[in-house]
Amino acid sequence: MSLAALVLVLAACVAIIVLGGRFVLSPRRATLDYGVASDDLRALTEIKGVRDIVSGVVLLAVWASAGRNALGWAVLAAALTPLSDAVIVRGHGGKLATALGVHGLTAVALVAAGLVLVLA
Repeated sequence: MSLAALVLVLAACVAIIVLGGRFVLSPRRATLDYGVASDDLRALTEIKGVRDIVSGVVLLAVWASAGRNALGWAVLAAALTPLSDAVIVRGHGGKLATALGVHGLTAVALVAAGLVLVLA
């Protein structure tokens, strides 16, 4: 039974990655398939907000259930988010200072903290 649950969760992980890729590669179609119009700014910001909240909750769940070392690995993986945010900001004409000062520094802080937790 636990093997079936693991396979199901791993399949869901792959599906989430594929769906996320669709939002990057074909945003209009992906938002329509999601169920909202691609120009509905409020819906898109709510989607992002909920995912940010869930990202924090997942990290807390990893820490609570598996300890500091697992949290460190999860934080290292999570550092991809602000790194990607920095690339997105620059790719859409945003300020370099914002890309580096907000998103870049966040990524660096997460990598540093994650490494400390993994190596401690």
